[in-house]
Amino acid sequence: MDAFITIRFKRKTAKRFQEFSKKHFKTHTETMETILDFFFYNEISPKEKLDPTGRTIEAKLLKRINAVIAIMRDVEKTQTKPTVAMIQSLFETEQPNKKPLIVEKKYAEERKEVHFREIESTRFTTKGRAKR
Repeated sequence: MDAFITIRFKRKTAKRFQEFSKKHFKTHTETMETILDFFFYNEISPKEKLDPTGRTIEAKLLKRINAVIAIMRDVEKTQTKPTVAMIQSLFETEQPNKKPLIVEKKYAEERKEVHFREIESTRFTTKGRAKR
């Protein structure tokens, strides 16, 4: 078994350490070893302030996401919708307007002849005979 040594801390700091230790680790020794290892392996000083924090990273990400959304909406409005409308108009099938053929006047006058003539209607009398 390892020997213990006494380290003197101010009462307020010792209480904070004990609360932290109880929350995250089984023993105070394990807590202190983990804290020291963290600083050693990450090659940082406990006096340094780590920037950016999680909140600032989140805020920056949200700003960038909003900017990307704005860019996508602009692209949709200015490029995608007009392009789709143009392509759609190309594929719509409309009957072309039929223009009358250009015909010389002499042929146009000849065609005005009546091809079918109306037959005179016949009236029937009450006796069943036709009158003309």
